[in-house]
Amino acid sequence: MGTEGHTSRVIAGRYRLEEKLGRGGMGVVWRATDQLLGRSVAVKELPYDETLSAAEARRQRDRTLREARAVAQLSHPHIIVVHDVVDDDERPYIVMELIEGGSLADRLGQRGPVDAAEAARIGIALLGALGAAHAAGVLHRDLKPDNVLLESGTDRVVLTDFGIAQVAGAPTLTESGGFVGSPEYTAPERMSGVRTGPESDLWSLGALLCAALSGESPFHRDSLGGILHAVVVGDIQPPAQAGPLLPVVRGLLERDPDRRLDADRAERMLRAFRDTGRTPLSPPPGYAPTVGDVPGRRPQSLPGLRSPVPPLDPPGRDRAEEPFLRQPTRRVLIAALLVAAMAGAGVSAAALLREESTGDGGPTPTSSATTTVKTPTTRQASPSTSAPGP
Repeated sequence: MGTEGHTSRVIAGRYRLEEKLGRGGMGVVWRATDQLLGRSVAVKELPYDETLSAAEARRQRDRTLREARAVAQLSHPHIIVVHDVVDDDERPYIVMELIEGGSLADRLGQRGPVDAAEAARIGIALLGALGAAHAAGVLHRDLKPDNVLLESGTDRVVLTDFGIAQVAGAPTLTESGGFVGSPEYTAPERMSGVRTGPESDLWSLGALLCAALSGESPFHRDSLGGILHAVVVGDIQPPAQAGPLLPVVRGLLERDPDRRLDADRAERMLRAFRDTGRTPLSPPPGYAPTVGDVPGRRPQSLPGLRSPVPPLDPPGRDRAEEPFLRQPTRRVLIAALLVAAMAGAGVSAAALLREESTGDGGPTPTSSATTTVKTPTTRQASPSTSAPGP
């Protein structure tokens, strides 16, 4: 049972919760002190909701424990470190390293967009983190600026919040008829329920790079219907600020996951930009990736999910000169995705798209929000939590 102090409380007889660092998704993050080891830590608390049934409360607890297990098995300098998982008053808490510094979203809100060199640095770090996660069979599924921390003093980039991660071999917690995630950063194949794989996280990285360079996701709209339309079928228009990194951004925002730029190729192109100031149209030799801190190691796909390497363009073909969404194969894919989205989400998605086309309003999610969209079908999803930071 937690013990209350004048300005803090102690959980599990060891961790003193001292100050709220942020709230987001389904969690509250505290700055805390590990009284046994005498060190500062971050503690994520799952709020108690009296309206939940016993079964729903148990599912929330299982989500928290699953997040802890997913992250605890990962070891990478750009992934948050989990120290401990404790129960106090039948409520789980995740104890993590404390990152002194705000999120990328905080950075963008306070100081504006970053330049191309900084975006490339962040992208390289996140590609390494995602590569390590994918190699371990973990999909993040909620990559966005709020879930990227920038450590003060070192500028270390840290990927956090694996609250809706999908772990290979683990049972998937579902919320009947729900889609959980951040729509502005969600890949079209996952939005429509077609499939989810490592390439879906890479789409999210493409949207994140655009946000870092311009201040917002290229799929930001005033309504949820507008976001759905933009992700699944609308013209993709990377911001002008993405120009120096355009080959990478375009490759990551390829709607066809089979043609999407993979982690190794994207990292090599960003490293080439960092070293030369120019982004090549295809990965140059001599830039070894840092996936999982093992040079040359390729990320592994989850069982039953494909993670193909997109083919290089034929010699003499410059995709930069071809309209981004005018290729026949893309038009066919977009139509298929839209049909799948309508079939999977029924009237709800159709109404959202109709609202967007007629200009009617709808829910207005922010770029930092994790949104749950109810549909008539069961979709593999679970709520997101945030740690450390909102």
